Amino acid sequence: MADNIFAPGFKTDPYWWDAAPRPKLELAPLPAESDVVIVGSGYTGTSSALTLARAGRKALILEAEDPGYGASSRNAGYVGRMLWHKFGPLERKLGPAAAAKLADDAVESHRYLTTLIEQEQIACGYVNCSRFIGARTQGHFDHFAEDLAMFARVGLNIQADMIPRSAQGKEIGSEKFYGGMLLHGTGSLHPGLYHLGLLDRARRSGAGIAAHARVTGIERGKDGKFTVHTERGNVRANDVIVATNAYSDKGVGWYRRRLVPVKLFQVATEPLSPQLLNRLMPGGRTLIDSLMNITWIRLSPDNTRLIIGGRTGVEEGGAKGKALKLHADASEIFPELADVKLTHSWEGQCAFSFDKLPHIGVHDGVNYAMGYCGVGLPMATWMGHRLGLKLLGKVEGATPFDGRRFPTRPFYNGEPWFLPAMMAYYDFKDRIELWRG
Repeated sequence: MADNIFAPGFKTDPYWWDAAPRPKLELAPLPAESDVVIVGSGYTGTSSALTLARAGRKALILEAEDPGYGASSRNAGYVGRMLWHKFGPLERKLGPAAAAKLADDAVESHRYLTTLIEQEQIACGYVNCSRFIGARTQGHFDHFAEDLAMFARVGLNIQADMIPRSAQGKEIGSEKFYGGMLLHGTGSLHPGLYHLGLLDRARRSGAGIAAHARVTGIERGKDGKFTVHTERGNVRANDVIVATNAYSDKGVGWYRRRLVPVKLFQVATEPLSPQLLNRLMPGGRTLIDSLMNITWIRLSPDNTRLIIGGRTGVEEGGAKGKALKLHADASEIFPELADVKLTHSWEGQCAFSFDKLPHIGVHDGVNYAMGYCGVGLPMATWMGHRLGLKLLGKVEGATPFDGRRFPTRPFYNGEPWFLPAMMAYYDFKDRIELWRG
């Protein structure tokens, strides 16, 4: 019976790669030197390359796989306006003024991304659809209402409405929620097509990219210049940017020890009838629920199927095993999906910092931005642009995230051995919350 959920031709590559396959570049010899070397071809690295190249600096992106192979072509395509770190705890930790500056910068990242898409005419299916955050318990709904009041109190530029359970049918075709928060001004896009568009603009502006050039080390010479060692040779550079985020490996070990890579899993359904999709997602919103280990569901950019994600951080029998679990979770929210088949199941990785905040700064002369904690689509693009401005000596590159302490933990080497226990704890807390109702 389990195999009945898999459509003919079922794939374990990302659904996004159907319309946006990863570029296969010729493996030309690496140049002996470049003005700026950028490690990583995701949103951060490509955005910084675009900014630098358009200002006349020679930028070379080094990628360990094919361009955009990692999270930039595997994520959910949610375009948000908030940090992962909840504002209340952040305010208590840093004070209201500092917390508000960080939160406002997340809003600015959204503005920058949407403006960039419009100005560059990147065809990536962006829609300003708003997000429904479904409360799985009455207590969660009450907490959302408290958050909304707090946003108003501190003057955050967050527009949202509380939707009571009696009115949620206009937003979501499910009885599993106790109402929720409708977060305005957020959107969705096709992440693979967005990355290809960003990469195209960077290359046309003069940026270079070398695929399958995994970086094995970065060495700073006495003259202040850098030698970037790769599996395909070495490149000398005046400046270096590390933009590897969740895909940081031993070649950039200092950064790897400050990030917790977390696997995210998603599936795509077979094409569904417009009538069913309209019944399940009548407002066309993106959906996340209020559990600690969240489930998210959205329409595909062409409005023909659903993309479903969740069950973060723990392996459950490979792509097919995870697909079975996600299918069951989605069918609990939408019983109409019980007999629907899946065409794709894939994984990607995002990176969490230990303080749950993005980081941008300089270490031993090397510039970096990473640790986006699940909000990397707008924030990585924005931070990459800021890195480019910094190397250009522009005051506009300043950000409230600048130079913050980038913590790690004793004896942590980048392998998150503790993650299964942590996710089990979150799942236990979720079960208790649902039992209490």
